[in-house]
Amino acid sequence: MSKATICLWFDKDAKAAAKFYADTFPDSAIGAVQTAPSDFPGGRKGDELTVDFTVMGIPCLGLNGGPAFPQSEAFSFVVHTDTQEETDRYWNAIVDHGGTESQCGWCRDKWGINWQITPRVLTDAMAQGGDVAKRAFEAMMPMQKIDIATIEAAVRGEKS
Repeated sequence: MSKATICLWFDKDAKAAAKFYADTFPDSAIGAVQTAPSDFPGGRKGDELTVDFTVMGIPCLGLNGGPAFPQSEAFSFVVHTDTQEETDRYWNAIVDHGGTESQCGWCRDKWGINWQITPRVLTDAMAQGGDVAKRAFEAMMPMQKIDIATIEAAVRGEKS
């Protein structure tokens, strides 16, 4: 067992979210599901309280705590992709399953968890710094889902 686990607060659908993540991302799975031993502010005795799961090898605990603490952009999973097909697959899985698009490679799933679907070509360009990073950054800014061909063109100094 890992010494650290990310705890994600859900209203009531932690197991459904964990199943979606396990079905969508590699190296992801659902583990133990614990029920509440008694009533609590967000639910009743016997309700699913916690779900152990992994997302791309990251240990997580989903807590069905009720609506008191909604998710925000202050926490997000960053998914590094290598191809446009992979970028599209993850982006579309999240957005087409009740999620919403945002800017610069960010999207939010139907449970409110934020995701950054980030092609490595973008992070590599940003790491180069200077004019390459500036061109890649400026190309990314108007995008929702990242378009790898546009980022590659910007890295080369070509206008799209």
